[in-house]
Amino acid sequence: MNRRKDQPKTSACAIIAVILTVTIGAAGGVLYVYYKNRQIQITREIDEISRGIEHCRLEIRTTDMRTDQLLNRYLIRKRLEEQGSRLRPISVAVVEEIRVKPKPPGSVASNSP
Repeated sequence: MNRRKDQPKTSACAIIAVILTVTIGAAGGVLYVYYKNRQIQITREIDEISRGIEHCRLEIRTTDMRTDQLLNRYLIRKRLEEQGSRLRPISVAVVEEIRVKPKPPGSVASNSP
């Protein structure tokens, strides 16, 4: 089978199919790069947030430690003595326990006579 010289060697359908295939492949490659880049950015954001959380946890532990130091009764006593405070320790026998009577249920306060 011989072909005439004036006939095209490839059909228009084949050219359109090749162009469509190349376009789909290029779009797939671009989307792959976009999604991979986004994945890397999200991973970096997650790592940054994790570091922030660890920093906050460390700050909480440090604050708790400092609070415990400030509330240590022996250190408070020592600081008061160093500052020349007139506060003095009292014996346990002097301490009184005051009990508050609970209000009966259903009592309502009113501002009208």
